[in-house]
Amino acid sequence: MKDEVKAAAAAFQFLSRFPVRMNLDFTPELMQKSTVYYPFVGVCIGLILWVAAIVSGFLLPDLSASIVTLVVWVWLTGGLHLDGWMDSADALLSYRSRERMLEIMKDSRVGAMGVIACVLLLMLKASLLVSIIHQPMMMGLAILPLIWSRFFMVYAISRYPSARAGEGLAAMFGNILARYYKQSLGCATVISIVLLGILSLIVHSSNVLYVTQASVLMAFIAVPIVMWVIGRLAADRMSARLGGLTGDTYGALNEGLETVGLLMLTIVMHIAG
Repeated sequence: MKDEVKAAAAAFQFLSRFPVRMNLDFTPELMQKSTVYYPFVGVCIGLILWVAAIVSGFLLPDLSASIVTLVVWVWLTGGLHLDGWMDSADALLSYRSRERMLEIMKDSRVGAMGVIACVLLLMLKASLLVSIIHQPMMMGLAILPLIWSRFFMVYAISRYPSARAGEGLAAMFGNILARYYKQSLGCATVISIVLLGILSLIVHSSNVLYVTQASVLMAFIAVPIVMWVIGRLAADRMSARLGGLTGDTYGALNEGLETVGLLMLTIVMHIAG
């Protein structure tokens, strides 16, 4: 049990700003085991964002509420994944050699392509939040992308080699054990099913306008599947160009797939409406 607590604490300390006060030795073994709890970190961040969206949506116009929610979102993650998104954009959009792209990722400075990619990503996220923030149940469903994007990072760690051959953040995870990947998948699945049950119960008991049980179920099925397909295509492409993945590309995949999930929710709401 003590090892499980340490692994969960490591996941929260690594992926978020949650005040988890525990001195940990971030060994490769602990980093591997912590991946089991990545989806749980996602659902905790999502629940806080759900509350932030409801409160800000009550007090502010949709656009302002969406930006406030997005600010909370970025703060909760410490900008960790955004940093990976920017570094990956600088490297992959430079169309340089593999060695030069890896050098660009290690550079602490952010280039023009990274800034452009970050601005466009945040604008897209904010615009997608605007379309669903006035519907609390759809914001509840917005927790799904946060769960499955973090699971996909675990998949990417287990499926693709490290691009730097023993160096960098990706190397800290080593060759992640298959059981941790399976446990992370189980964690994401169980959390999603519980979330589905809670939201379906709320919709059924309160007759929430514009949100039906069918749309909740559609989102539950469509969001993970589309995120998986897009994630595989993106990871395959990154790995082919870099000779593997890096810590930056894990963060980029997380950011991109969160946005894909929000986009799918918006489409589901439009279809259901």
